[in-house]
Formats: sequence, C-alpha cells, structure tokens
Amino acid sequence: MMTPTYPDRARVDARDKVLGATLFAADVPLARLAHAMTVPSRIVRGRIVAFDLAAARSVKGVLAVLTWHDFEGVKSPGFLMRGGYAFQGHQPMLSDRLVHRGEPIALVIAESLAIASDAAAQVRAEYEEMPFGAVMEAPLAQALEATPTHTRGDTRAALATAAFRVEGEYLSPLQCQNPMELISTTAAWQDGTLTLHEGTQNSGALKFGVAAALGLDPARVEVKSPYLGGGFGQKNSLQGQTVLVARAAMLLGRPVKLVVPRAQLFHTSSFRPASRHRVRLGADAQGRLVAASHEADMQNGREDTFAANFSELTARLYDTPNYESSVRLVRTDVQTPGFMRAPFEQPAAFAFESAVDELAHAAGRDPLAFRLANDAVRDPVTGHPFSSRFLKACLEEGARRFGWERRSAAPASMRAADGMLVGWGVAVGAYKAAMSPSIARLRVRADGSTRLSVSGHEMGQGIRTAIFAALTEGLAIDPDRVEIVIGDPGAVPQHLTAGSWGTASTVPVVRQAVQALQARFDALRDGRPVQGNLHQMLARWRRPHVEAEVRLRAPGQPDAVFERLQRGLPAAGGPDYPAFVSFSHVAHFVEVRIEPGTRRIRVPRVVSVVDCGRVVSPRTAASQVRGGVVWGIGAALREAAEVDPRHGGVLNNDLADYVLPVNADIGDIDVGFIDRPDPLLNEAGVKGIGEVAMVGVSAAIANAIFHATGRRLRTLPMRAEDLL
Repeated sequence: MMTPTYPDRARVDARDKVLGATLFAADVPLARLAHAMTVPSRIVRGRIVAFDLAAARSVKGVLAVLTWHDFEGVKSPGFLMRGGYAFQGHQPMLSDRLVHRGEPIALVIAESLAIASDAAAQVRAEYEEMPFGAVMEAPLAQALEATPTHTRGDTRAALATAAFRVEGEYLSPLQCQNPMELISTTAAWQDGTLTLHEGTQNSGALKFGVAAALGLDPARVEVKSPYLGGGFGQKNSLQGQTVLVARAAMLLGRPVKLVVPRAQLFHTSSFRPASRHRVRLGADAQGRLVAASHEADMQNGREDTFAANFSELTARLYDTPNYESSVRLVRTDVQTPGFMRAPFEQPAAFAFESAVDELAHAAGRDPLAFRLANDAVRDPVTGHPFSSRFLKACLEEGARRFGWERRSAAPASMRAADGMLVGWGVAVGAYKAAMSPSIARLRVRADGSTRLSVSGHEMGQGIRTAIFAALTEGLAIDPDRVEIVIGDPGAVPQHLTAGSWGTASTVPVVRQAVQALQARFDALRDGRPVQGNLHQMLARWRRPHVEAEVRLRAPGQPDAVFERLQRGLPAAGGPDYPAFVSFSHVAHFVEVRIEPGTRRIRVPRVVSVVDCGRVVSPRTAASQVRGGVVWGIGAALREAAEVDPRHGGVLNNDLADYVLPVNADIGDIDVGFIDRPDPLLNEAGVKGIGEVAMVGVSAAIANAIFHATGRRLRTLPMRAEDLL
C-alpha cells in the first residue's frame, strides 16, 4: 500500500471537547459515589508513632478514616522499571514507614468532597523523624559512582590537540509536569468486579498492578481511560493513590472518588529530576567537531533507581569521531523521579547545544553552518544507517523561513527600532523513533457502524484523529458512525503510550487491520460487483459483519513481546533495530528581544521544522509542535520547583507560584514538516513528534540570548536578574 499524503482535518473529538460533552475520569457519574481526600505526611523520612483520628471521624458525613492498619495484606505493585507497574516501588500506607514528604498517611472518605477535605485537615499524627537530604547539594545526599554510557575514539587526546576548545557546566532544575487534568481515581466494587476510572497513559499497568496489590484475578479488574487531560509522563504508570481508593471502595461497598489536589501532586507523583551537565567540546582548524565529552549528575530517590539516558541524544547528534559520556546518580529523600516530556533530551540538549554554539563562536563559524558541516550521515554509535534522517533539510528550511541570512554575526549587534536588544539563535534536537507492540480489532457491520479497538491512549495529542485518518483513508465506510475504543484493556491489550511511540505504533497496525479486513471483504465478494459502501454490500449479502484482528511489533522484536503487552508491561523497541537506527529530528530558530534596562526577555517568534516521517494528522501534529515549543520556552525562562532543603518540600506547589508561560509570553510559532515517510520503521512511514518538539528549544533561546547580549547563561531557568 502506498503511503498517502494526508489532508488537514479537524480533530474528531474537537466538538465534544468544546461543548463539554467529553467525559474525563473524574467526570463519570456513579450512584452513591463517596468522595475521598488524602492526608499528606508532614515529615520527609521516619515513621508514624501514633494517630489521633477522633476529630476527623466525628465530622458529620465522614464514612471512614483509613490508615496503614486498614491495608493489611496489600502489597506494593512494584516499580515500573523493575518489572512492576507503579511509578515507584514504595506504596504509601502499607506500614508506618515514611520515605518522602507529602506521601499519604491517611485516607478520609465522606459523603462530599467538602466534608472529606474538612475531616482530612483534622487528622493528627505523631512522628519519629530521621535525618534527610532532599536536594543534590545536601550533606546527606549520596552520590553514586559514575557509570560510563557511550565511548568511542580517544576523546581526551583529541581534546588536547583540538584547535578550538570549550568547556562549561549547565544546570537544569527539578520540574513538574502539571497537566491540566489532575490525577484522579474513581473505583467501584460490584459483584466481585473492580472497575477503575482513571486518566492514565498505561491502563494495562493499572489493571495488572492493582490486581497484584490487592490479590485479585486480573480478569476481575476493569479499567476505563478513554481520555486524558494531558499526561506528559506523569500518568505513565500506576499512581500511589489508585490502590488506596480501590481498597476503600471494596471496604465500603460503594464507589469512591479521589481527585488529588495539585499541591499534593508535587510530592506524590513523578517529576523531572534536577541534573548537572559538564560538556567539553573540541574542533579542528577547519571547524570539524573532533571530540565531545558529556558528564552528568542526576537526582534520584533512595527507594528505586531511575536510570539516566542523556547520551542517547548527545552521542548521536553529530558526526564526532571521539566521544565519551558518563552519568552519576545522586540519591536524595524524594519520591522516585520519572519521565517528563523529553525527559533526558531536554536538559541534555540545553547543555550540549549551548556548548556547540559556544564552540562555533570560538571557532569563528556561523552556528547554522557549523551544525550543517558536522551533520552525521550514519549513526555514530553503531555505524548502522539511519532509517531516515532529514535534519539537514530541517535546518535549511528553518533558516529560509526564519530569514537567517539577515543575521548579524557579532553578539549584541542587532537592535529593534524601539531599542530592544535582538538575538537570533538556533539549536537542533532528536528523539528516538520507538514502536510498541500493538493489537487492532476491526469490525464493520451491515447496520452502518464500525468499531475499532486498538492499543493506545488519547491524552490530548490527537491519536484518535490519526487513527480515524488511517481507518477512513483505506475503507469505504460511514465516517459518522465510527467508534474508536482505546485506553480499555478489556477490549484489546493496551500498551503504555509514551515516548512518542503512540502514533507510530497505532497507525501502522490500524492500516494493516484495514488491509486485512478489505481482503476478507474481497473474499466474501467473490467477484461480485461493488454497489455502495461496505455496510451496504454486507446488508445486500445478508452478512451481519466482517472483521479482522492484526498484531504488529517493532522491527526485530520476537513474538514473545506480545506476552509483555498482554501483562501490562512496557514493551517498546527502539531506537536501535537490527539493521538500522531511527530518530525523529527537529531544528528550532528563535528570536529574543531583551529590554536594555530591565533585561526582561521576550520570545516574539520561533520557527520549528520537524522530520517525523509521514504526517498523518497535520493539524494535531502542528499542535504538538507548538505545545512542545511552549514547553521549551517555559523550561528556558520560567519553570523550576523551589525545594526547601530544611523541610524537604516544594515551596511553589501550585500554579500561582510554579511559573509557567501564559498567552502573553508566546509570540508567533511557525511550524514546518519535512513530511517524508520513513521507509524502514513501519509501513506507514510514521515516526514520533510529541517529545522531539521540545528538544533544543531552551538551547536555541540561550543561544539567542548570547547573540543579543554577549552573555552566556548556563543555568535554567534564565531570568532577567541573570542579565543585570
């Protein structure tokens, strides 16, 4: 089947969302619904000595106040990256032990949210505290031994003889995902079946993780997650409250809903850990990048090991013959950190692409020309070919759109008519092109309806629209009566949807299901003329339906990988495949304007051009890129969780003080796509876009600030006071 060029079309769920008809997990109405509220720990590390629950239990309308004593026999679902299902191995409220500030110590269930919240505020606990270190700089933080990650050539010797050398340390802070939809769980226990409504990127992990924790048969656990109001990695596994709410529903015999307050989420869910990066680069007299060294420290918790992967990006961005990298984890007393949009690539690109710009300046080279001259043709790590790589085209098209030829080379040499300092910066990014095993079950009925059940989750990225495009492009069906079922492991097994593999995993399997169903229809037709669409033909032949089921895995994966999919475990492959390496790529061009007196930094325009294979849903793809750029602006100029080292908590744990970009901070974002199908990764030619869209934005802004002022900023976020 030829890979088509897909038209721009509206989101299939846009109207319902605008009208408020879309039901998110916390919106599902259930009879006799009770409301829950958690009580957070006031200490970081230690144990609970005693509770005083009398005041809370005396509040009218309170149904129960549960503590760890009520969860006897419940087990931890286990850490996702160690064969379990949860974002961390520590499940709160299974004992008196406390390992991080803010973890739940009690769960109040009441007839209303107001009553539950009031009673939760009256729970008192006595603690036995232990010393802690909540930040990497704390005396009790534990730095582990550095681990080499990628090595080729003789980097130290090449650096020593390089004609031009730069070295710098770059800092990225702790950041929190803050999706618009809060984390919530609604649980109902009826006739021996537990039903969970939760916005999640991994409904399979909820199904099997809760079953394991509560000792239930997974067949008796149903999970419904048709929509998320944003995930960004925060919702990619089982959360700490899910088991608690499920147990409460079983104990009370009525549905229970908990919506975790945003202030608590800063302490009870995963986050992007703080990191330090030391980058050393060397170039020869001709401007060739001959050596690169990237050493990183990354914050960790004490309960689990969340491994860092910064060099997957920096080892492959350029054709560098000598490269070395290492990472050192620093254990602190926090919840286990995790994935947040472009989890390692955002801080790694900020550090590395800032250093590349410094090296280009030191060598007297234009930063765009320097990057073009050092582009890699084959994967520098494995020597394998790239499945496709159009980074050079991204740079050239971005430069054309941006008007890069009008850039004055000298720092602090460009001014606007109103006297504002003007800076132009460029940076590139990449993100692995991964795929997860997926299953699609397609049924077309004679009554005019079509039902497609497929692995994947809709978290706002527009995967339903991409699925709809692939489905209706290949079949003559009624587009107004299509039902797309995702986020429901009771329909087909659901993969963890993250890491930009959602569309790249789902669209190819849908296309194959379309082909399989069309082949079955043709066999039924047996040469008879086609008169009307598939529904009409089935009705004419007195056939109630025709259906097909297809399974698809990433290149080189064995069939056994479907067992992981069916058990709710991560199963994605990439970027290293048996015969090739696959990445998506992006080039960002940024203009900043800086007020000479106050040094306020503004970003009036950005041009971003992306190589993500075939673009199946142009409108939602462009939306993903714009969203990624906004995230990059936030990371560059606004976002940082301020941790109080004395008490171990995040001080700015709300959207009033955790500063994010608003509409007034965002100028024009011009998005372009190369839109050339990848010939090797999958037959649809699709690669990911949601993560790569953010990678490199912060570095491009830093490079533009240097061009505007002549001052190099190496710590995120970059604020006006850093330029005073």
